[in-house]
Amino acid sequence: MAIGNARAAGMLRRSSWQHSFATRLFFTDIVVIVATVFGSQFIWFGFDSVRVAGQRMPLIETGYTTVSVILVIVWAVMLDLFATRDHKVIGSGSLEYKRVTDATVRLFGLFAIVAFLFGLELARGYFLTALPGGLALLLGSRWWWRQWLRRQQKRGKYVSRSLLLGERQKSAHVASTIQRTPGSGMLLVAALVDQGRVGSAPVNEVPVVGDYSDLLRAVDDYNIDNVILTGADEINPADMRRVGWELEARSVELIVAPALTDVAGPRIHSRPVAGLPLIHVSYPAFEGVKRFTKRTFDIVGSGLIILCASPVLIGVAVAVKRSSPGNIIYQQQRVGQRGKPFGMYKFRSMIQDADDQLESLLDAQGKSDKPLFKVTNDPRITPVGQILRRYSLDELPQLFNVLFGDMSLVGPRPQRAAEVALYDDAAHRRLIMKPGMSGLWQVSGRSKLSWDDSIRLDLYYVENWSLTTDITILWRTVRAVVAPDGTAV
Repeated sequence: MAIGNARAAGMLRRSSWQHSFATRLFFTDIVVIVATVFGSQFIWFGFDSVRVAGQRMPLIETGYTTVSVILVIVWAVMLDLFATRDHKVIGSGSLEYKRVTDATVRLFGLFAIVAFLFGLELARGYFLTALPGGLALLLGSRWWWRQWLRRQQKRGKYVSRSLLLGERQKSAHVASTIQRTPGSGMLLVAALVDQGRVGSAPVNEVPVVGDYSDLLRAVDDYNIDNVILTGADEINPADMRRVGWELEARSVELIVAPALTDVAGPRIHSRPVAGLPLIHVSYPAFEGVKRFTKRTFDIVGSGLIILCASPVLIGVAVAVKRSSPGNIIYQQQRVGQRGKPFGMYKFRSMIQDADDQLESLLDAQGKSDKPLFKVTNDPRITPVGQILRRYSLDELPQLFNVLFGDMSLVGPRPQRAAEVALYDDAAHRRLIMKPGMSGLWQVSGRSKLSWDDSIRLDLYYVENWSLTTDITILWRTVRAVVAPDGTAV
């Protein structure tokens, strides 16, 4: 009876937000799919009843309304089959968006195959409108719900109450990683450490409520949803199995945090060997299809942005020319991929020959021996330059660096040779990829971040690159530019 009550209480806690949030996503997905499919039908055929006939199978004849209904049902099923609302992926990370994209693309591939096999004469425009429109709205609705979720989590709602279980040092590492990453959905409420006791020094501000033997008591007392095993030599496999059974009875998730730092999901592969859940970690490889995909994305993206932003480019050029004497475009030597120097273009936002004053200004502020050279209240910036920097308009000429192949739309921020000279071995891995106009650390705090945090984020990007990550970072860059916080670099 006690185990049954514990299980019921655990299921109630779990359903308090993951199930509720997934339900919201389900109904929104249905609304988006219905609106997109029938909207596409209306755009192309209006209210007319258009028939669809099969060439290879003349007996097959139906209307587009029937096709739309089938498409809606199959689309909804595909989103479910691809686990786009699984509680492990919703609300954080890019995997949710990737699964939605994969499900949608596979769906339309399936319809294309069926249409070919049965010789159905389906209007291409009908599908070409429904596919990108539906996918964009699905991703947009997921993003909107995620922003809503963030606001709720800031109020302490829609979070999983988590307990750290393991050695103090390992738990501190996991705690710091979770706490500095917004949107994890985990609220660290307690920790159990070796030889711990109530009132012991907290683990990264997480209170210690006992030692390993107090696990089940702490789970019940603190209404825990997740137990995060950070690593403990004193807990043997047999004990861990029994703990797992007890947590299962309470519907409490057991999460094992391996001693891997900043390794994303696509590089981690679980492989059971002789009953052991071994984790295989792939090394980052940026060759072949990956390199071609990123370069194609850069060429197409930079070309389209240059074309669309040409009036802005011309307007900024005129403003810079009239603001102060000097060149319109400023070229600065930066270190690119594999340490190769290149000239990075910017609209001039400072007085002419501003570089000649940099060393003396850094010396005066005691920053000449620190990475991320940045002068506080820089007197060299012109009034027009202040505006350009606030909205990152001075960075626009770097689109030509991207087009010519020196840079990428997204990547580690290119730095000066003097800054690269201060790199340690870890920081040098930033040079594996082409530098980018925007990057993970720019959209995660920009110049508010410390040097260590900036390097950590750049290394995470380099070792876990994906096209989905690039698109997400570009979207966050647009948001940062539209609502700047004054921390441009």
